[in-house]
Amino acid sequence: MARFELPPWVRHDPSRDAWLLELYVQPGARISEACGEHDGRLKLKIAAPPVDNKANGVLRNWVAACLGVPNSAVRLLRGEASRRKTLAVSGLDPERVAAALERLINNKS
Repeated sequence: MARFELPPWVRHDPSRDAWLLELYVQPGARISEACGEHDGRLKLKIAAPPVDNKANGVLRNWVAACLGVPNSAVRLLRGEASRRKTLAVSGLDPERVAAALERLINNKS
């Protein structure tokens, strides 16, 4: 069986028992979607304004839905007021990481 090579913007952090996603987020989009990589991070457009933390909330919920984990499993570690963000995702089965990442990359809503 071929081993899936993780993209550079995702890694497992055993101390948190979570997967860390390095993201570049563009708020204020018409739809939420992944749109390639930017500076070594997954670039996401988020359909929420960058006002009153709304984009961060939509980001967390959208990523959780794409990955098939509860909203509470996605935490913002770094970048609350920045486009460069780090999310920690817990509860993601290591055997299913590849499929979950593919859902994230290909989802639009």
